[in-house]
Amino acid sequence: MTDIKRRILITNDDGIDSDGIARLAQAAKEFGEVWVVAPAHQRSAASHCITLREPIDVYPHDFPVKGVHAYSCSGTPADCVRVGGLSVMPAKPDVVLSGINFGYNVATDIQYSATAGAAFEAAFQGYIAIALSEHMNGCHEVTDAYLADILKEYIDVRLGHGRIVNVNFPGCPLSGFKGILRDRKTSHDSLFHDHYNVIGELENGGLRYMIEGVHNEQAEEGTDFRAVVENYISIGIVSNVG
Repeated sequence: MTDIKRRILITNDDGIDSDGIARLAQAAKEFGEVWVVAPAHQRSAASHCITLREPIDVYPHDFPVKGVHAYSCSGTPADCVRVGGLSVMPAKPDVVLSGINFGYNVATDIQYSATAGAAFEAAFQGYIAIALSEHMNGCHEVTDAYLADILKEYIDVRLGHGRIVNVNFPGCPLSGFKGILRDRKTSHDSLFHDHYNVIGELENGGLRYMIEGVHNEQAEEGTDFRAVVENYISIGIVSNVG
């Protein structure tokens, strides 16, 4: 497949106006025709949820990257992949890129991630699927230096039903970057160890709870989580339903 004929669909879970999706679209233009169908608003932690009992509204959207066909969507990131590939685009995409997410999608957090959920939906639809995430600290040096190279390496890699490429970029400056680690296993730990605090009492004996997470950086060797903690780019193949 030549680059000019490659159809690329990009979505995310941070919303169509996020910085990450614009940076990803700019990099993806090198590899083909880019379409963006992304949530109108923040939809993090929506996992692989899709909309069944409500309509999905899609609008053309002003986008900061010239030459990109962009649409906002009232649905979830997985909805964006479905309606984008099946209806909005004139032909199905060859590749779906999900991201660049604001915050890592590693370890057990992958199961909640709508960035990963959108990529899994793409894999189920038969598209090449790559999820991309980075640290939340706003340092994009490593991401911006290596994004195009990683897209070039994986943009034509077909993995089969329910399998995605999961890429996470560390938030360190280039001076502290240690390299790329491929074939990372998914850690069994999590970025935050969660608990729930009571924040109010309700009528009829009810209680209102709010989640609170304690940041964690302890992870097993050889895993995606350990890689980003140690300032490596982590690349792994993640499977969902077989």
